[in-house]
Amino acid sequence: MKKVGKATTMLLLAAFLLSACNNSGNTGSTAAGNQSQPPATKQPATAAPTVLPTSSAVAVPSPQATPSATAGTAQPSEGAASAEVPLLYHMNKNYDIVPNEAATNKKVILLTFDDGPKDADMINPLMDTLDKHHAKAIFFVNGYRVKEHPELLKLIQSRGGIIGNHSWDHIVLKDKSEAEVKKQIEDVQKIVKEVTGEAPHFFRPPHGAGGDVGKRIAAVNGLLYMTWSVGSLDWEMKEKDSGKTEKLITNVTSQLHSGSNILMHELPWTVEALDTLLTTLEGKGYSFVDPRSIELKMR
Repeated sequence: MKKVGKATTMLLLAAFLLSACNNSGNTGSTAAGNQSQPPATKQPATAAPTVLPTSSAVAVPSPQATPSATAGTAQPSEGAASAEVPLLYHMNKNYDIVPNEAATNKKVILLTFDDGPKDADMINPLMDTLDKHHAKAIFFVNGYRVKEHPELLKLIQSRGGIIGNHSWDHIVLKDKSEAEVKKQIEDVQKIVKEVTGEAPHFFRPPHGAGGDVGKRIAAVNGLLYMTWSVGSLDWEMKEKDSGKTEKLITNVTSQLHSGSNILMHELPWTVEALDTLLTTLEGKGYSFVDPRSIELKMR
């Protein structure tokens, strides 16, 4: 029995050792399986980077597209105008506004204000009155004033004013060299575009004196050159003068005709007179042309 017990013990020991070896092999195979898992578990992490570049590649063109879209809308106001405001009128050689078609209303007036931007306390009430009468106007600005107060130019734009070029220094251009006239006009184009995102499309020479060179430089820059056909003479009035409102209205109505291109200025008495003036003009059957509906080429 002893011998049998010893043999049994030996057999059990051998079986135990064999089992231990098998268990050791299984552990190795499990470890190997675990080593093959990381790629599988890391795949989502690998996949995530492949998605990230794709989405950032989509996001990168997006900012690049924004400037070009802005340039597209800001560049030709005429393009925007033709899409939103039909081009119904043109300017003749007398600087009057004339309908393109016989059926279009001809009893219209173009409102313009020169020599700004000067003061928010004048710009805002001017705009309030224009809004009250559903009217648009061109604000012909000087470059040196824009440089001093770009926020006023932004105010005009934000309130719906159409910005025009009135030269940099408000000097008589007709006797200046071509290089100087070019600088006077193009520097305004540049600074207005920098401030508002859009260069002007209308040019009025100071004192109405641009000469042939001024007309040529304006045309090269895509500007419609104009002076005026009705002067309010508000620039001749003084603070101490009495009856300025009545004088301004009389000055305008005495020259009034269909297509009148009215010259006014950013002046306190003009601000005070504007509501009465526009009411008077409406009472005579006139309406106010949107400058964006005027072709940028004289006929």
